[in-house]
Amino acid sequence: RDELELYYQPLLDLGTGRVHGVEALLRWRHPERGILLPSEFIPLAEVTGLILPIGPWVLRTACGWARAWQELGHPHLSIAINLSARQFQQPDLVAQVKRALEETGLAPRCLDLEITETNAMQNAEGTIHTLRELKALGVRISIDDFGIGYSSLNYLKRLPIDTLKIDQSFVRDITSDPDDAAIATAVIALAHTLKLRVVAEGVETQEQLAFLAARHCDRMQGYLFSRPLQSQECGEFLSRTGRSA
Repeated sequence: RDELELYYQPLLDLGTGRVHGVEALLRWRHPERGILLPSEFIPLAEVTGLILPIGPWVLRTACGWARAWQELGHPHLSIAINLSARQFQQPDLVAQVKRALEETGLAPRCLDLEITETNAMQNAEGTIHTLRELKALGVRISIDDFGIGYSSLNYLKRLPIDTLKIDQSFVRDITSDPDDAAIATAVIALAHTLKLRVVAEGVETQEQLAFLAARHCDRMQGYLFSRPLQSQECGEFLSRTGRSA
């Protein structure tokens, strides 16, 4: 666990032009291979069961930093945390989340839990039950990587969620690929019709920003605003950019 580290990528609120929150992103500082992304080690960690102690550690650490930044002048800052498929299936997940909130003092409304569309649909009825229990705590729920899974609109409208995150694969060529542009436009319209917020991932250019802003995308994250930052760097970034939205 000493080799694991959380990085934090800011999310910009287009309505206020300020940082709304940050997303916690897990990294492994491998002694031989350098920094590894989750896609390079989470699947193995899930198969071996090593993911089980990692999940609660991520919750406590990320919530702790969010609370610390709030106390340093960013009282409305939120923290987004990804739940792996194995972690989401754990019977004590709700207890893990509740414990992390109690230990760190973070208000539930400032925690945004993310589950991928694919994981959400593996057991749709079970997902609905678990999400309802999490929502009862007062936390917010996002469907991550939306658009690359296979969720039906019937299940989507039943999920107790707050936000859809457009996968970056649709954002990358959004200004040059008519299909990607149409999909992103449709997702934003669908989400707003269902009274959900929309976050676009992987925004890297002013042209992408302009396209999404014109379609009233609510929030964005990507290298145009900031790369993922270590905790100290993130604190400095928040201090430079002013109070959170």
